[in-house]
Amino acid sequence: MIFKAVGDDRPYPPHGLDDPRDWSHLPPRMIRLDELTTTKSTMDLQLLLSPDSTFYGDIFCHVVQYGGELYLEDGLHRALRAALAQRPFVHGRVLVID
Repeated sequence: MIFKAVGDDRPYPPHGLDDPRDWSHLPPRMIRLDELTTTKSTMDLQLLLSPDSTFYGDIFCHVVQYGGELYLEDGLHRALRAALAQRPFVHGRVLVID
């Protein structure tokens, strides 16, 4: 299995970081794919296969840590690309919500 679980919503409260630039103050770190729960169950295959899929956004995944769990909020295509390349980790910015 690639991810810990596949979800289809955000089980944590709103955090107010709505623009990708809002995440820039969080330092990136390595995150194991098998520790992530996705917040989307579907994605556009064209986005996954696009060579410039990170051109307009943050190059790091956005992850929310809430209730001891890690939720992949943005960057599903980056995480899947890592899995397809047989890399067990992805770089991400982690926002901790108590």
